[in-house]
Amino acid sequence: MEKYKNLFTPIKINNTVLKNRIIATPCGVDIVKAAKGGAAVVITHTLPMDYRNSYWSNEPYAFSKYKVEAVKDELARVHAYGAKCSAELLHCGAVVKVPEGEYALGPSDMINDRGCPVKAMNKEDMDGVVDAYARMAREARELGFDMIFMHFAHGWLPAEFISPLYNKRTDEYGGSLENRARFPLRILEAVRNAVGKDFPIDMRISSVEHVDGSIEFEDTLAFIKMAEKYIDSVQISCGLDMGFNYEGNVTMSTTIFEPHYINVDYASRVKKEVSIPVYAVGGISDPDEADELIASGKVDMVAVGRQFVADPDWPNKLLEGREDDIKPCIRCLQCYHIATEHRNMGCSVNPEYLHEAWMTSEDEIVPNKEAKKVVVIGAGPAGIKAAITASRKGNDVTLIEKESECGGMLRFIAKEHYKEDIVRYLNFLRKQLEKSDVKVLYNTEASPEMVKDMRPDHLIVAVGSSEIRPRIPGCDQDFVYSELSAIVHEEELGNRVVVIGGGTIGAEMALGLAEKDGKEVYCIEMTDKIAAKGNLLYRISMNQHIRKTENLHIYTNTACRQILDHKVVIENEEGEKQIECDNVIVAIGVRGNRDLANSFYGITPKTVIIGDCDNVRQIMEATLAGYTAGLNT
Repeated sequence: MEKYKNLFTPIKINNTVLKNRIIATPCGVDIVKAAKGGAAVVITHTLPMDYRNSYWSNEPYAFSKYKVEAVKDELARVHAYGAKCSAELLHCGAVVKVPEGEYALGPSDMINDRGCPVKAMNKEDMDGVVDAYARMAREARELGFDMIFMHFAHGWLPAEFISPLYNKRTDEYGGSLENRARFPLRILEAVRNAVGKDFPIDMRISSVEHVDGSIEFEDTLAFIKMAEKYIDSVQISCGLDMGFNYEGNVTMSTTIFEPHYINVDYASRVKKEVSIPVYAVGGISDPDEADELIASGKVDMVAVGRQFVADPDWPNKLLEGREDDIKPCIRCLQCYHIATEHRNMGCSVNPEYLHEAWMTSEDEIVPNKEAKKVVVIGAGPAGIKAAITASRKGNDVTLIEKESECGGMLRFIAKEHYKEDIVRYLNFLRKQLEKSDVKVLYNTEASPEMVKDMRPDHLIVAVGSSEIRPRIPGCDQDFVYSELSAIVHEEELGNRVVVIGGGTIGAEMALGLAEKDGKEVYCIEMTDKIAAKGNLLYRISMNQHIRKTENLHIYTNTACRQILDHKVVIENEEGEKQIECDNVIVAIGVRGNRDLANSFYGITPKTVIIGDCDNVRQIMEATLAGYTAGLNT
């Protein structure tokens, strides 16, 4: 394929040829779906090794008698689609939760974040771990795996030895980099000896860990050069994983506040120093930019994670010239159990994710034997998804939208700072709607009488939400903007801005105006937490940026009492205070148009209310509700 010729040029790793340069990482990705979708290599999820407390959930050895058949079956399914399968070898080290009376293994004595004791490894422990790695690598090759993936990043056991953040030893395994590298290099040497010189070994490593006192890039680069004789390719990541330090976690799995391709510059620097293929992971999703990264010589391949969650078929869609059909990852982190704290996991753009057991896949939708008349009111993300899905079922679908364009609240969100991924998703929805058979009535405000005259068999109501206006004296003055009006007319805002409301929208606006535009911004929030409805890593990443932005002033547990002439009166436990400003933005959220939605009941028994008018939540819920509503027509 000419357009993406760099992505789809084969590459040889040791004696193994990969059909393209796209590697699917194991971050929640269904590796069989990724293989079917066109990835050259899929990396397994962590395979527990056969050594004490090596895995955070105390699962048995991955290749044990009662586990190995499942591994073999998954391997066969990956190979059925022409992909290579790489076995991820990992010892969790100091992070694991251990049974009462047990201890975790690490470079130094400590108590980990789970309250479990960690014992500094002695020679016997090291020999046991080295042997376990070698045995597992040998068995992986014998079972039919195509590569070994050595996870030396994100604070797991090998990384704990390399990084001075965790390695406080004073013997020959601590202190200098040469000493800190000694045990990880023993592991690599043993694995190489176990699989032989012709079998590909890949290694992931954190360029930096983004935490004070952790490894510097120069040491990482030096370690890679030490390891080069044992490995055949290296994947450059960064940060720390769960159970170590959440401040480093937000760069390992980037939020909207971090750049795409966060590790490419580090990978490019490594590539200049070594002779093996080098590739990067982290926020890689746009195929044009991914192709250019390879074309420019910065990397040899790209590692893709959450984009495979959003759309497992994206390589095949590129080959087929169907770029418009790729669901773009919006980096919300809802698919990551650490971010969601194991609550409300899913994918904002792929409703099938984690619901495969009961949900019909988009590829498996069967048209109804008899077309039904379906009316959808409201062309926000929920309404668009419902209308397109209902149309794919062979129905006669009409979508009614009171505005001149579709998108609902996404039209405004896409104009904010940090929202380049939302722009891509909004464009995706619009293109999918254009390509569908849905009849769209723009500039049309639906009424119960109008819809009743259309005689629908199914009615899907997605009339969205409206801004909440607080009862604060002075809100009606010319210099006071609602949150949506401020987004649309940002160029009118002066240099000193007060944002009333520190929810996700208000906090993002305040941060963007201060960090990106350089304005002096004051954010007033009544509760004790900024962006309380955002997931854990979103909040941590936002607060990292807030701490670095000196011209952003956050007031929590603070009420706005009134707005005077270019002054805002606030009150908290320290008393009352006035803040001078050029403009005020009232951003206290939205309320679902429930009464309007309820007015459409009684037209047809098959009526469903979805999206913000049902319950103001996230894009993920809107997408899921829209898809299931469309499926059930």
